Amino acid sequence: MPAQLAVWLQNRKSPCKVLIPGCGTGYEARAFAERGHDVLAIDFSDAAIEAARRHLGPVAYLRKADFFAFDTQAYDLVYERAFLCALPRRLWPDWARRVTELVRRGGELAGFFFFDDNEKGPPFGIAPEALDALLNENFILKENLPIPADQSLPVFKGKEHWQVWMRRL
Repeated sequence: MPAQLAVWLQNRKSPCKVLIPGCGTGYEARAFAERGHDVLAIDFSDAAIEAARRHLGPVAYLRKADFFAFDTQAYDLVYERAFLCALPRRLWPDWARRVTELVRRGGELAGFFFFDDNEKGPPFGIAPEALDALLNENFILKENLPIPADQSLPVFKGKEHWQVWMRRL
């Protein structure tokens, strides 16, 4: 588990309802669940869901779903890790709208954001100003910490930030 996520989870005072889109193998979903959070980890890819089931076993909090279309209630937290940067740039405004729908007022969007000016992807890097433009209308940036290069995956090395955005009331 990423060190910054471990620290953040240790500092959480009470469990919350968490959505993890693009969950991959689901190891972060397990970390949230083991700390008492009500987690839903989703991925659109059959291969990702199969990999997550191999890693997690038969857990109830893993589901195949389309982030942009599944029917759900608002969450206290949407956790970001390599989901936004996997999406084509043309979908980023849709992602921002959907995140706004999914995070309850006063809730949070928290996780790792990949800042880069690369033209090709995935991963598709985003400029900090572009992320601000997507989120500032509905969220307030509460925390922004650069991640040390030795704590990132090689593709994100030196270009990740841990950020916590609070949904405006």
